[in-house]
Amino acid sequence: MDVTRPDDDVIVAEVDRLVEQHRIASLWFLRPDYRPTTTAERIRVLRWIEQRGDLESFRKAATLRRWLSQTSNDASADC
Repeated sequence: MDVTRPDDDVIVAEVDRLVEQHRIASLWFLRPDYRPTTTAERIRVLRWIEQRGDLESFRKAATLRRWLSQTSNDASADC
């Protein structure tokens, strides 16, 4: 993954892809049709992948989570 932060749509697509890749092995406890729809849900699911996935998955999830956290921190700072 690139070190520069991509657009939000790209991040969401990457999270969705990672969720599908890990649905059976790491996210078996979620409903089969579950997709995270908010930033908080995406961050939570990425943490689960970090905890239950392999090293490569951990790295991808951690990067995506950091990018999402930047967005959520920016939004909360505007309030």
